[in-house]
Amino acid sequence: MIPRYSRPDMVKIWEPENRFRIWFEIEAHATDALAERGVVPASAAQALWTWWNTNPTIDVAAIDAIEAVTKHDVIAFLTWVAEQVGDEARFMHQGMTSSDVLDTCLAVQLTQATDLLLADMDALLAAIKTRAMEHKFTPTIGRSHGIHAEPVTFGMKLAQAYAEFARGRERLVAARAEIATCAISGAVGTFANIDPEVEAHVAAKLGLAVEPVSTQVIPRDRHAMYFATLGVIASSIERLATEVRHLQRTEVLEAEEYFSPGQKGSSAMPHKRNPVLTENLTGLARMVRGYVTPALENVALWHERDISHSSVERYIGPDATITLDFALGRLTGVIDKLLIYPERMQKNLDRMGGLVHSQRVLLALTQAGISREDSYRIVQRNAMKVWESDGAESLMELLKADPDVAAKMTASEIEDRFNLDYHFKHIDTIFDRVFS
Repeated sequence: MIPRYSRPDMVKIWEPENRFRIWFEIEAHATDALAERGVVPASAAQALWTWWNTNPTIDVAAIDAIEAVTKHDVIAFLTWVAEQVGDEARFMHQGMTSSDVLDTCLAVQLTQATDLLLADMDALLAAIKTRAMEHKFTPTIGRSHGIHAEPVTFGMKLAQAYAEFARGRERLVAARAEIATCAISGAVGTFANIDPEVEAHVAAKLGLAVEPVSTQVIPRDRHAMYFATLGVIASSIERLATEVRHLQRTEVLEAEEYFSPGQKGSSAMPHKRNPVLTENLTGLARMVRGYVTPALENVALWHERDISHSSVERYIGPDATITLDFALGRLTGVIDKLLIYPERMQKNLDRMGGLVHSQRVLLALTQAGISREDSYRIVQRNAMKVWESDGAESLMELLKADPDVAAKMTASEIEDRFNLDYHFKHIDTIFDRVFS
């Protein structure tokens, strides 16, 4: 975790104090359930909650000091709690194993983190929708392979981004449901020393589902899918960020990041206005995707349990969620304040002498009785003259002067094929599909 790319609410989820509080709740709820079944005295559960309800400060340093001796984090925590609560604390952790606490706690933390990420997604979707509606019919050039293709609208570009992030949100909801599982099944997951009803009680209290078969750990395919979902969302962030970066190039300049008063673009060149935020988002997306492969490799644990996954998750749990949280917030700000230049879009669209309308002429010639191959050849030979003149020639005028074209189409019919609005007749349909 780097403070530069962190936001406080997400950071708090991964701080030791929150983790220890979740550990206590797991242990106390389990002790409640054990007391209801007569396995431990009711006074034991009462003692835990009486102490807890005084809102104790979690002494992280004291727990760390105990762990320095025990070399075991859960034992260190239990020892510290026992020192605070007294003799009744000996009934904590009856029939449980460390993974019951660790895995269930991680599930809680990931669901807490996901709730923040879902709120981030909602804010981003709202920002994209607002700008999409604003530029629903703003003409711009669509590009394939980075080359002018046919006209689109800038709103359509944003509608595509909205649909992609909406899918990402749906995946995140599903990933939250899959990761929100509780395991209180004891050593190797057999419930030999603890009743499955204890697990059900703890799960209900924490808002989790029970893990059907936990061996001694919750199976890591759940976690792999979770982090893979974060990776896909990060890729969507990079896709939109890359679009903005391209559009801000000096030769294009159809949109650019907001440049605030007093902002500097270069230590050497005072004229520079660089797409630093979207470049940063590209890098952050790479980091989030980088956590996916370790999560996939964590799936293959030995037998009922090993801890090769543990060190990995201590990194990727906080880092992936904190980084994605920051990135989603940053992208929302970029879209909110994005400077959009419709006049430059129109200028770029017109730059190549009408080449963007070539398909309509091709189709018209085929409908007029010329084979597709000959129609393509006729249009292309004129289009290449425009291309080689860097747009100085006009495709419309060249086609009017071409005898093969003139034999099949009137000047008026040719001009009609250069109508920009023709390309936008289904924009309402697309928007209805995306935003309805």
